[in-house]
Amino acid sequence: MAKRATIADLAAAAGVSVATVDRVLNRRLPVSEATALRVAAAAEAVNYHAAGLLKQRLAEAPPRAFAFLLQKRRDEFYQTLAAELAAAAKAARFVRVKPQIVFVDELVPSVIAAKIRECGRTADALAVVAVDHPHVNQAIDELAAKGKPTFALLSDLSAPARAGYIGVDGRKSGRTAAWAISRLAKRPGKVAVLVGTHRYLSQELAEISFRSYFREHAPQFQLLESIVDLEDHRIAFEATINLLTKNEPLAGIYLAGGGVKGMINALRQEEAGGRLVAVCNELLPFTKAALIDGVVDLVLATPLATLATRAVEAMARATSGEAPGMTQILLAAELYISENV
Repeated sequence: MAKRATIADLAAAAGVSVATVDRVLNRRLPVSEATALRVAAAAEAVNYHAAGLLKQRLAEAPPRAFAFLLQKRRDEFYQTLAAELAAAAKAARFVRVKPQIVFVDELVPSVIAAKIRECGRTADALAVVAVDHPHVNQAIDELAAKGKPTFALLSDLSAPARAGYIGVDGRKSGRTAAWAISRLAKRPGKVAVLVGTHRYLSQELAEISFRSYFREHAPQFQLLESIVDLEDHRIAFEATINLLTKNEPLAGIYLAGGGVKGMINALRQEEAGGRLVAVCNELLPFTKAALIDGVVDLVLATPLATLATRAVEAMARATSGEAPGMTQILLAAELYISENV
């Protein structure tokens, strides 16, 4: 029969004193929320008999308002991300979260900055998807000065006072895409890169890493100048058509940002599947269909459920005082080919 966990076991697991555990259990003296959360998590881990009571007491605390600032309301990717964030907020342990999901369709830095300030009036913490720009960074620094932590989501920012970054590791994604093209291409040739904008730091890092891999491991390929498609499907379509008709033989194409539908439509129109290696981001219905049809060879997808859970956890820690300094959570992209979708 397993030994029943004692209060001493709980204190050791939480890294606090027995007296502190007693204060948390019996609400004798003020205890920081960060400490209470740590004790509650340890109680669950060691199967302490009062774990349920601790969780209930913490759940009775006032809800925290977390704002998630996303882009492109009608985009399937952001719709899916919004749903995952809402689910993660509902499932948060030891804390009640009141989520506010806001979409910004006008991707102008000053507009995004204004939305950040607006959300900051009522939110305890924010997570934002934004381009890296002085307007955006200034708004984040202003909120930090007011005790409102703001996390960069999907793409990092250079705001000195940002609370952290949660997203896919752009360096690994770029090098993975380069590895796939250099290994799968039937022969060396020209390779194209499309990015939404270099103000998305994740895309800039992916592009740099993509080129770095080719310099190091496959110098026989010729990398063309990068094309900026502004996350626009129409621009990506025209750019891909031009690449296919003016740069034969094209060995590969890597789309490191948005505009994926445009690239795929161009590859279909020119019947380019199988003639070159195509890599893009995010497993959505149209990218899945492109994989199955052999139009695209590899999809690097953001693990959205994991990202949402980690974002809510980081925001909970930041608002409890448990996580001083900047938090960096780098996730590995999920890899999909035609055989595992």
